[in-house]
Amino acid sequence: MTEWLDLEQQRQWRSLLTGTSALFAALNHDLESQTDLGLNEYEVLVRLSESPERTLRMSVLAEGLVHSRSRITHTVARMERRGLVRRQPSTCDGRGVDCAMTDAGYAALVAAARVHVDSVRTRLVDIVTPAELAAIGEGFERVAAAIAEDPPD
Repeated sequence: MTEWLDLEQQRQWRSLLTGTSALFAALNHDLESQTDLGLNEYEVLVRLSESPERTLRMSVLAEGLVHSRSRITHTVARMERRGLVRRQPSTCDGRGVDCAMTDAGYAALVAAARVHVDSVRTRLVDIVTPAELAAIGEGFERVAAAIAEDPPD
Protein backbone atom coordinates (compact mmCIF):
# COMPACT_ATOMS: atom_id res chain seq x y z
CA MET A 1 0.00 0.00 0.00
CA THR A 2 1.35 3.41 -0.95
CA GLU A 3 2.17 5.79 1.88
CA TRP A 4 1.20 9.13 0.36
CA LEU A 5 3.10 12.29 1.15
CA ASP A 6 1.49 14.51 3.73
CA LEU A 7 0.88 18.16 2.88
CA GLU A 8 4.20 19.37 4.31
CA GLN A 9 6.19 16.62 2.57
CA GLN A 10 4.39 17.40 -0.67
CA ARG A 11 5.19 21.11 -0.29
CA GLN A 12 8.86 20.36 0.39
CA TRP A 13 9.06 17.92 -2.53
CA ARG A 14 7.58 20.47 -4.93
CA SER A 15 9.91 23.16 -3.58
CA LEU A 16 12.83 20.84 -4.27
CA LEU A 17 11.67 20.21 -7.84
CA THR A 18 11.06 23.88 -8.56
CA GLY A 19 14.17 25.09 -6.75
CA THR A 20 16.61 22.65 -8.34
CA SER A 21 15.17 23.24 -11.81
CA ALA A 22 15.38 27.01 -11.35
CA LEU A 23 18.88 26.78 -9.85
CA PHE A 24 20.34 24.67 -12.65
CA ALA A 25 18.64 26.81 -15.31
CA ALA A 26 20.07 29.98 -13.73
CA LEU A 27 23.56 28.49 -13.37
CA ASN A 28 23.44 27.38 -16.99
CA HIS A 29 22.21 30.80 -18.13
CA ASP A 30 24.91 32.60 -16.19
CA LEU A 31 27.62 30.43 -17.76
CA GLU A 32 26.23 30.55 -21.30
CA SER A 33 25.67 34.30 -21.23
CA GLN A 34 29.24 35.05 -20.08
CA THR A 35 31.26 32.17 -21.54
CA ASP A 36 31.03 29.73 -24.43
CA LEU A 37 30.14 26.86 -22.07
CA GLY A 38 26.93 25.39 -20.78
CA LEU A 39 26.72 23.83 -17.32
CA ASN A 40 27.05 20.25 -18.61
CA GLU A 41 30.14 21.16 -20.63
CA TYR A 42 31.64 23.00 -17.68
CA GLU A 43 31.12 19.95 -15.46
CA VAL A 44 32.80 17.69 -18.03
CA LEU A 45 35.83 20.01 -18.02
CA VAL A 46 35.89 20.12 -14.21
CA ARG A 47 35.90 16.31 -13.97
CA LEU A 48 38.65 16.05 -16.57
CA SER A 49 40.73 18.75 -14.84
CA GLU A 50 40.63 16.75 -11.61
CA SER A 51 41.78 13.53 -13.29
CA PRO A 52 45.32 12.34 -13.96
CA GLU A 53 46.54 13.67 -17.30
CA ARG A 54 43.14 15.42 -17.58
CA THR A 55 41.74 12.22 -19.06
CA LEU A 56 38.86 9.91 -18.10
CA ARG A 57 37.26 6.89 -19.67
CA MET A 58 33.95 7.93 -21.23
CA SER A 59 31.99 5.45 -19.09
CA VAL A 60 33.60 6.78 -15.90
CA LEU A 61 32.85 10.34 -16.97
CA ALA A 62 29.20 9.46 -17.62
CA GLU A 63 28.91 7.68 -14.26
CA GLY A 64 30.52 10.55 -12.34
CA LEU A 65 28.19 13.09 -13.92
CA VAL A 66 25.16 10.78 -13.61
CA HIS A 67 24.53 11.05 -17.35
CA SER A 68 23.59 8.30 -19.75
CA ARG A 69 26.36 7.15 -22.06
CA SER A 70 24.35 8.53 -24.97
CA ARG A 71 24.03 11.96 -23.37
CA ILE A 72 27.72 12.18 -22.49
CA THR A 73 28.63 11.04 -26.01
CA HIS A 74 26.59 13.89 -27.53
CA THR A 75 28.02 16.46 -25.10
CA VAL A 76 31.60 15.32 -25.70
CA ALA A 77 31.05 15.27 -29.49
CA ARG A 78 29.96 18.93 -29.36
CA MET A 79 32.95 19.80 -27.21
CA GLU A 80 35.29 17.87 -29.50
CA ARG A 81 34.08 19.85 -32.54
CA ARG A 82 34.98 23.02 -30.61
CA GLY A 83 38.44 21.69 -29.75
CA LEU A 84 37.83 21.52 -25.99
CA VAL A 85 38.34 17.76 -25.67
CA ARG A 86 39.43 14.83 -27.78
CA ARG A 87 38.38 11.21 -27.75
CA GLN A 88 41.03 8.53 -28.06
CA PRO A 89 41.39 4.79 -27.51
CA SER A 90 41.72 3.95 -23.83
CA THR A 91 45.29 3.73 -22.64
CA CYS A 92 44.30 1.04 -20.10
CA ASP A 93 43.07 -1.70 -22.38
CA GLY A 94 42.39 -0.28 -25.83
CA ARG A 95 38.77 -1.46 -25.77
CA GLY A 96 37.23 1.67 -24.27
CA VAL A 97 37.33 5.30 -25.23
CA ASP A 98 38.98 8.04 -23.17
CA CYS A 99 38.06 11.69 -23.16
CA ALA A 100 41.02 14.04 -22.78
CA MET A 101 40.93 17.77 -22.15
CA THR A 102 42.86 19.87 -24.65
CA ASP A 103 44.79 23.02 -23.81
CA ALA A 104 41.88 25.00 -25.29
CA GLY A 105 39.51 23.13 -22.97
CA TYR A 106 41.64 23.97 -19.96
CA ALA A 107 41.75 27.63 -20.99
CA ALA A 108 37.95 27.64 -21.37
CA LEU A 109 37.59 26.10 -17.90
CA VAL A 110 39.90 28.65 -16.30
CA ALA A 111 38.02 31.49 -18.00
CA ALA A 112 34.63 30.15 -16.88
CA ALA A 113 35.53 29.16 -13.31
CA ARG A 114 35.04 32.60 -11.74
CA VAL A 115 31.72 33.06 -13.51
CA HIS A 116 30.51 29.69 -12.26
CA VAL A 117 31.72 30.11 -8.67
CA ASP A 118 30.21 33.61 -8.48
CA SER A 119 26.94 32.21 -9.83
CA VAL A 120 26.87 29.32 -7.33
CA ARG A 121 27.56 31.78 -4.53
CA THR A 122 24.91 34.27 -5.67
CA ARG A 123 22.26 31.70 -6.55
CA LEU A 124 22.70 29.29 -3.61
CA VAL A 125 25.47 29.75 -1.04
CA ASP A 126 24.62 33.36 -0.13
CA ILE A 127 20.87 32.64 0.00
CA VAL A 128 20.70 29.70 2.40
CA THR A 129 22.23 29.59 5.85
CA PRO A 130 25.41 27.57 6.45
CA ALA A 131 23.32 25.03 8.38
CA GLU A 132 20.84 24.73 5.49
CA LEU A 133 23.66 24.31 2.98
CA ALA A 134 25.21 21.60 5.17
CA ALA A 135 21.82 19.86 5.46
CA ILE A 136 21.32 19.98 1.68
CA GLY A 137 24.78 18.53 1.07
CA GLU A 138 24.49 15.84 3.72
CA GLY A 139 20.98 14.90 2.64
CA PHE A 140 21.97 14.49 -0.98
CA GLU A 141 25.07 12.51 -0.07
CA ARG A 142 22.72 10.01 1.59
CA VAL A 143 20.34 10.08 -1.40
CA ALA A 144 23.21 9.42 -3.83
CA ALA A 145 24.59 6.61 -1.65
CA ALA A 146 21.18 4.93 -1.34
CA ILE A 147 20.63 5.09 -5.09
CA ALA A 148 24.15 3.74 -5.73
CA GLU A 149 23.29 0.75 -3.50
CA ASP A 150 20.03 0.12 -5.38
CA PRO A 151 20.44 1.69 -8.83
CA PRO A 152 17.52 1.96 -11.23
CA ASP A 153 17.53 -0.57 -14.04
